Amino acid sequence: MQRVVIDTNVVFEGLTRQSGAPGLIVDAWLSGLLDVRVSNALAYEYTDVLMRHLSVARWERIRPVFAALLSNVTFVSVYYTWRPTWPDRGDEHVIDCAMNAGATIVTLNLKDFKNASANLGLRVVSPVELVARLAAALR
Repeated sequence: MQRVVIDTNVVFEGLTRQSGAPGLIVDAWLSGLLDVRVSNALAYEYTDVLMRHLSVARWERIRPVFAALLSNVTFVSVYYTWRPTWPDRGDEHVIDCAMNAGATIVTLNLKDFKNASANLGLRVVSPVELVARLAAALR
């Protein structure tokens, strides 16, 4: 089973558009096909982004699915942080979560994690790459 940290952009796209690779990742997550790791900071970011960018009515429709996603994670304690400032400071908690969990980051913004990958040996993949791996594993 793939141990992953899913960036907020993938969660948002998967829950709101429900199509393409992010939608398939949300489906795989709900089905228990992924070992998703989340820190408290990342869970709060998911919630904040969804609440800020969705209407109240849409948030209320998505919230039960979002709650089901969060009930199917392993929470990670962040004991050590890697804090050279990355291009997007908002990515630091994603990097910290993945490094402490020994997990792969799944993101739509591969470029934002290029330095972390090169400097820390962190594995970063696109949603399409993760879906291809899941499909190959299910054959």
